[in-house]
Amino acid sequence: MSCLASCFAAATCGLCSSVAGGISQRSARLAYCGLFGLSLIVSWVLREVAAPLLEKISWINTGSHTKAWFQVQAVLRVSLGNFLFFAILALIMIGVKDQSDRRDSWHHGCWIAKMIIWLLLVVLMFFMPNEVITIYETLSKFGAGLFLLVQVIMLLDFTHSWNDAWVAKDEQKWYIALLVISIGCYIAAYTLSGILFIWFNPSGEDCGLNVFFLVMTMILGLVNGIVALHPAVNGSLLPAAVVSVYCAYVCYTALSCEPRDYVCNGLNNKSKAVSTSTLILGMLTTVLSVLYSACRAGSSTIFLSPPSSPKSGTKKPLLEGDDVEEGKDKKDKKEAESQPVTYSYSFFHLIFALASMYSAMLLSDWTSSSDSSDLVDVGWTSVWVRICTEWVTCGLYIWTLVAPLILRDREFA
Repeated sequence: MSCLASCFAAATCGLCSSVAGGISQRSARLAYCGLFGLSLIVSWVLREVAAPLLEKISWINTGSHTKAWFQVQAVLRVSLGNFLFFAILALIMIGVKDQSDRRDSWHHGCWIAKMIIWLLLVVLMFFMPNEVITIYETLSKFGAGLFLLVQVIMLLDFTHSWNDAWVAKDEQKWYIALLVISIGCYIAAYTLSGILFIWFNPSGEDCGLNVFFLVMTMILGLVNGIVALHPAVNGSLLPAAVVSVYCAYVCYTALSCEPRDYVCNGLNNKSKAVSTSTLILGMLTTVLSVLYSACRAGSSTIFLSPPSSPKSGTKKPLLEGDDVEEGKDKKDKKEAESQPVTYSYSFFHLIFALASMYSAMLLSDWTSSSDSSDLVDVGWTSVWVRICTEWVTCGLYIWTLVAPLILRDREFA
C-alpha cells in the first residue's frame, strides 16, 4: 500500500512538473489569467462564508462591525495578497528587453514556486492589522480608476487600429464593410438607448436622473459622429460608432447597478434580492471582463513597449499580435541569437495588479455598505463610476480627434 502511495505521489509530482513545463514554454499569459481568476473565485467564496470566521480573529474584530464589513475585509485581504504578488513581479521584470535575460525564464517558469508564494501572500494578509487594510482600501479606489482608464485607452486604440487596417486595404468592399458596420453600431446604440428608456423610466415615476443619463448617452453618440466627420478632423465613422455603442452598453451596466428597491430600476424593483443563478452569471461576466482586459492590456505595446522590441517606434497597429521581426543590423553573434521580448512583462503584471484592485472594488461595492451585502456590484457608487467611465471614454475619443488640430507642433502616429 505504501509502495502504491509512493508511486501515486511520484506520478502526481511528475504530472505537475510536466504541466508547469508546458506552461513555461507555451501559455504563460494564460496561466497568469488562470491564477488571477482563481483569486477572484477565492475572494467571492470568502466573501460569502468567511464572515463568521473573521469575527473570531481578535486583531480583525476590534469593535462592533456588521456582516458586510467582515465581507469587505475578506475581499480586501485576498485582493491585497494578489496585488502584492503581481506588483512584486512587475518590479522584478522592469528592464527585461530580450529573451536572453534570466528574468525571462522567471516570467515563463517557476510555477510551483510562484503558486506557493501567491498562497503565502494571501494567507499572510489575514494576519495584517486593520490599519494596513484601510490604507489599501483607499489606494484601491485610485488603482481601480487607473484600470478603467486603461480599458478606455485600449478601446480607443483598438477602434483606430481596426479602421486604419481596413482603410489600408484600399478596396471598395472594405469601405462598404466599414460603412455597414458603422451604421449597424449606431443603430444598435440608439436601439439599446430606446429600450433602456422603457426599462429604467417607468411610467408614473419621476426618473429624471435616469433620463439624464440616457439623453447624455444619445447626445454623446451624436457628437462623436459629428466631430469624426468634420472636414477639419478628417476622421472616420467606424471608431465613433464603436465608441457610441460601447457607451450605450456602459450606460446599461450603470443603470442595472442601481439599488434593487429603487423605483426607477424597472428590471429589479419587484424583488429585493437576486437569485443564485443571476448572481453567478453576473460574477462570471465580471470575471471574464476583468481577465480579458488584464490580458489584452498586459500584452499590448500601447503603453510600455520594451525599447528593444521591434514594435516600439513603429506605426503599425498598436494591438497587433506577437510576431517578432529579426533586426537587420547585428553587432555580434550573441546579439543575433537573442530575441527581443514581444511585450512588456513589467507592464503585464502591473495591469493584473490594478485589476486586483478593481475586482476588489466590484466585490465590495467600492467598499460601500449602504446596500444589501448579498448583492455584488450594486449601489450608487457603482452607478456613478460607470457613468463617469462612459463620459471619460467619449471625452478621450474626441480628444484623439481634435488634439492634432490644437497641438500642431506635436506628431501623432
